[in-house]
Amino acid sequence: MDAVPPVRARIGLIIPSSNRLTEPQFRQHAPPGVEVHVTRLRMTGPHHVSLAALRPRLVEAALALADARCDLIVFHCTAGSMEEGPAGERAILDTIMQATGRPAATTATAVLAALAALEARCLVLLSPYAPVAHAAEVAFLTATGHEVVRDRALALGGSDAYIAAPPRLWLDSALALADPRADAYFLSCTNIHALPAIAPLEATLGRPVVASNQATLWYSLRRCGLADRVPGLGALLERALPAPIAT
Repeated sequence: MDAVPPVRARIGLIIPSSNRLTEPQFRQHAPPGVEVHVTRLRMTGPHHVSLAALRPRLVEAALALADARCDLIVFHCTAGSMEEGPAGERAILDTIMQATGRPAATTATAVLAALAALEARCLVLLSPYAPVAHAAEVAFLTATGHEVVRDRALALGGSDAYIAAPPRLWLDSALALADPRADAYFLSCTNIHALPAIAPLEATLGRPVVASNQATLWYSLRRCGLADRVPGLGALLERALPAPIAT
């Protein structure tokens, strides 16, 4: 009988219940020996609540992933991890770590680490969100020392519309925002077809591109001590974590 391949890392993701792209994208791009385990929460769209109200469910979700022996537990929702600013993001990390005793991250954690690794301070931001959620991301990025030099909220009509939008929309929309002041381009949201746009955008713009699922996969690999370079996911996957990483 064939031997069971060794497990090199287990990544645990807490995702919105309507998200249908994180799992296939992670499983497509995760290197051999990297397992991806997912727990869902009803926390976006009509189910949106404050982080304080979400906390008991977040604890249960994190404990379930700890039961699965995940090496890193990630609250994986870009808007949700940024909407209450750096203090809110810190509260999410503390909630997971205190409940499980395991390393924790959020999508925001991963994006900030990615921007630091790429030495990117001036950004172009593109999201599928309504203006209010998009503005909260601009505020989060500004509060963490970045300058958003251009941005656009596509205001797509919820998860079904996010998923239906093809990679070409992200490619064309980012190209329309091209700005020589930008150090990097950030395609925000874990439930969009942004990954196929990364390589062509970098080739055309001459700047690195960060996307939510790409950044979180990269961060998770590096936090688990893996230096794999994943093809097709851009310049970020060539980088190590910046030091120090605060958690």
